[in-house]
Amino acid sequence: MSDGPNKIFDDFAKLMTDAAGAAQGIKKEAETAFQAQTEKFLSSMDLVQREEFDAIKEMAAKARDENEALEAKIADLEARIKKLESKK
Repeated sequence: MSDGPNKIFDDFAKLMTDAAGAAQGIKKEAETAFQAQTEKFLSSMDLVQREEFDAIKEMAAKARDENEALEAKIADLEARIKKLESKK
């Protein structure tokens, strides 16, 4: 009968190990399902990726700089025209 208590402890340890493994499996499944739902939700929101945002931001800054340069050239040309017209 010395195997009786040891067998009970062995069975209990095996049961706990199996329960821990099952809990880890459930946790992994829940994380995977949550991640899939999150990705689905974010893709349905039509969000832009950070790299695309940064590229567009850089393009807008460049366009703004070019616009300011063109405005300065136009102002200079208008001043020249006004000066030439005033000489006539």
